[in-house]
Amino acid sequence: MEVAIIFKCLSDENRLRIIQLLSKRKYCVRALSQQLCISESAVSQHIRVLKNAGLLEIGDKNGYNIHYAVNKDVLLLLSEKIKLLADSVQENRVCGGNCKGETK
Repeated sequence: MEVAIIFKCLSDENRLRIIQLLSKRKYCVRALSQQLCISESAVSQHIRVLKNAGLLEIGDKNGYNIHYAVNKDVLLLLSEKIKLLADSVQENRVCGGNCKGETK
């Protein structure tokens, strides 16, 4: 899992909103389009990006409709990586180098 790719993917507001909606239930493109007030083609493009990042999976197929779901395993793994990063942060540490001038 490429964390940077996932963060880049989630930096788009509509993709983040799609993840938020799909975390509650499965939706098809048309329903997501109506919820987000954007075109179905725009939703399809966002879904393609989210699927390529591993964040979405196909939940159910019903005729021509595909209902998408969040890949919970990827979100849990991302959460673990963020927690490891947060746990490694040491408060108020200074590099210890020979910095000249003011520090910010």
